[in-house]
Amino acid sequence: MLYHLAFTVEYDAGMSQQDLFRIWAQEAEVALGAKAQGVVKDLWKVVGERRVYAVVEVESPDMLDQILFDLPIMSQMGQHVDVQVKSLRRYEDFAADVKSRLKE
Repeated sequence: MLYHLAFTVEYDAGMSQQDLFRIWAQEAEVALGAKAQGVVKDLWKVVGERRVYAVVEVESPDMLDQILFDLPIMSQMGQHVDVQVKSLRRYEDFAADVKSRLKE
């Protein structure tokens, strides 16, 4: 199953920018490792914002939840991270479905 994830990261006055960078560096290492393994299909960082987009492929929603719980950024500052998740469908499958529904 493919999912589109949108992470928005905030931090409060009690956390320095260096603290945020330390956690984000740990997160980047894990994310790029998951990309090398094929779980993460690709990642994008929005310029000028604390927002990251990812497309991931996992076997189930349960597995995605488990992965999210274990991410460094979630375990260390999850109260400041909003994750929006959308299930994706391969466009080729959608196109084939639409074509099969045409009444000719």
